[in-house]
Amino acid sequence: MIKFHKNESIQRCFCRYLRLFSYFRKANYTILTTEIMRRFNTAGTCRPNEHYMVDITERLEIIRKMIAQGDYFCINRGRQYGKTTTLEAISKQLSDEYCVFKISFEGLSDSTFADEEKLYSIFVWLLSQQFKWVTLEGLDEEVGNEIKSFYNIHKERCTEAELTDFISTICHRNKKSIVLLIDEVDQAGNHSSFLKFLGLLRGMYLNREVIPAFQSVILAGVYDIKDLKPKMRPEEQHQYNSPWNIAVPFNVDMSLSAVGIKGMLDDYEADHHVGMNTEEVASWVREYTGGYPFLVSRLCQLMDEQNDWSHEGLLNAVNAILNERNTLFDDMIKKIEQFPDLKSLLKEHLFSGESRKYNPDNQSFQLAEQFNIINAHNGSFAIACRIMETRIYEYFMAEEHESEIYSVGSIEKTQFIKGDELDMPLLLQKFSEHFNEIFRTTDGTMDTKFVEKQGRKQFQLYIRPIINGVGHYYVEAETRDETRTDLIINYNNHEYVIELKIWRGNAYNERGEEQLTGYMEHFNLQTGYLISFCFNKDNQPGLLPPVELNGRTLIEAIV
Repeated sequence: MIKFHKNESIQRCFCRYLRLFSYFRKANYTILTTEIMRRFNTAGTCRPNEHYMVDITERLEIIRKMIAQGDYFCINRGRQYGKTTTLEAISKQLSDEYCVFKISFEGLSDSTFADEEKLYSIFVWLLSQQFKWVTLEGLDEEVGNEIKSFYNIHKERCTEAELTDFISTICHRNKKSIVLLIDEVDQAGNHSSFLKFLGLLRGMYLNREVIPAFQSVILAGVYDIKDLKPKMRPEEQHQYNSPWNIAVPFNVDMSLSAVGIKGMLDDYEADHHVGMNTEEVASWVREYTGGYPFLVSRLCQLMDEQNDWSHEGLLNAVNAILNERNTLFDDMIKKIEQFPDLKSLLKEHLFSGESRKYNPDNQSFQLAEQFNIINAHNGSFAIACRIMETRIYEYFMAEEHESEIYSVGSIEKTQFIKGDELDMPLLLQKFSEHFNEIFRTTDGTMDTKFVEKQGRKQFQLYIRPIINGVGHYYVEAETRDETRTDLIINYNNHEYVIELKIWRGNAYNERGEEQLTGYMEHFNLQTGYLISFCFNKDNQPGLLPPVELNGRTLIEAIV
């Protein structure tokens, strides 16, 4: 209510309230802009106006070309790998040229897929929801009315012939070509009705020179459609051998590059002026995450919360991730437990050091790659990133917490902690003594095959309770083989490089020492450590005198 002061004209009173309104509107605008300050997002779709994001323009341009060619394809990546964010960006980027329907099967009940006629009517309903509340760019009004009308008639059931005619009609009548994006297809892929739906789209694709069809259809999910095992009767199986063999390969790299991460951090720095070296931080983030989108965002999110963009801040953030539960790790462990062959493959790779050639026809490799647990390259493979590898190590180690060497590490842990550092020489000496006590037989010999396969694993079991909760470790992927492994331990932001190797003579030992000093230089460390598993009956376990090499100190323990 406007109050008039005594002797104040209506005009002056009105002007006074206009000034007050203007003031409060500006104040409110300031509050609103503060509230929508961009942040790092790890929950749901990322949006450029709300979240710090890596520029994916290059990826979108590749997809745009595929759509222009009329390609149908699948975007299959692991959980939280940017699939939904990419679909969201596609739907916005292409709205100037196409009418884009973006629907999702997430949350639909099994009853939706009871039979194909029920699913077809739900599909039309999903299309109608696209423009119920907001205007769908590129959709002609009469086509929108056609969709509503068709759904009202076919709310309960819709035959294959009716749906085919419906899709052809709207694709023909709409001025802009129609692109269909379907997210979260994994759940639907378990049902034969969905595969029949894909078969319908496939038939229209093959006939599109005669009958109008979607310009492009893009499916997104974790599993590749051809690998899904639908719930169907045995006599039906021959009908669905390849419901989506029209799909072209989608070989677009969706990991985030160091250059892309730097661009995102440049935006953050411009907003917050924290003084970080964005190129350096981007390199660290990429090194630990392998560009896995969720892990990139989570690592940056934690450093932002800590307000620490130093290397120390990065290591603190890495340690926090490794000690938290999140949906990515929960799903990863679930998949490892769900597929025993996959679990065996990962254990063999991580602990034995045996070099196994990547085989694209092996189901374990296929699953690991689909879940983005491994990356394949030039006939070999590696765990997708350092953080995931460490988390998988920790998971496998936790299964063996009752082992004798683990128990010894738990009992002795306090004697190795000196302030905020580890007494590594003492730790190596004690490990050497305990390993020989536990695994060397009474006649002084040792099971060679056991040591070659288990020796390095036993050291990791020994140190796990010592650094648990305060530090972490990872294996340098490039050095993992049957004879040597480089282990990098981070404890309270102090780093230690340890080479674990099978003794193969002096010449081989010298090459290993040269490589170790190279890693020490990379981490700017003055002292490095070696553990040599030696099978000579007369070898004396324990620490050797320190060795100076290339201006650095090497401390070696014989086991």
